[in-house]
Amino acid sequence: MERLFISGIGTDVGKTFVSAILTEALQADYWKPVQAGLTPTTDAATVRKLVQNPVSRFWPERHRLQLPASPHAAAAAEGIALRPKDFQLPETTNHLLVEGAGGLLVPLAPGFLIVDLIQQLNLDVVVVSRNYLGSINHTLLTLEALKARGLRVRGLVFNGEPTPATESFIAEHTGVPVMPRVRLEPEITPAVVSRYAAEFRAWFGRR
Repeated sequence: MERLFISGIGTDVGKTFVSAILTEALQADYWKPVQAGLTPTTDAATVRKLVQNPVSRFWPERHRLQLPASPHAAAAAEGIALRPKDFQLPETTNHLLVEGAGGLLVPLAPGFLIVDLIQQLNLDVVVVSRNYLGSINHTLLTLEALKARGLRVRGLVFNGEPTPATESFIAEHTGVPVMPRVRLEPEITPAVVSRYAAEFRAWFGRR
């Protein structure tokens, strides 16, 4: 069974879109441990709307915080302390996708970062990278941080229009498996997610 944590090289790089695609591709369960910001919708609600298979189960967030901010700040605004012991994987026999918040070094609490959560849950990681000026540095730093923790990168997803020079350098420099590309879509719909899911399903079938 695949147990995957979806992280990104920063905020707004497409983690939720990729999470929906992978959830549909594997007919996996989905879990967002911490949701910071509840309007206009949540990441779990977005993924649920985009996934069409009848198998996936959507597990409730451990913490739902009002403020759209770093989880430690959003929790503090409500007088809540996020603790490592709060987070345990849902008990499921299905594939499981866990979506993070922002990048690896986003704080959940003093001394407890997203990367610490990944290590605690003992999950493989899918890294989402979006092409922009500086994204090579951010992608390599993310992959180096995972390597330093001894965490396995299951694959790297490039999101956006192709930038061959950037992508080939990252792939050759790191040796990380590259998953199917995700492009910027004018509208993200269940049909779009289903189309990408077929590509990712084939990718997993070849591994």
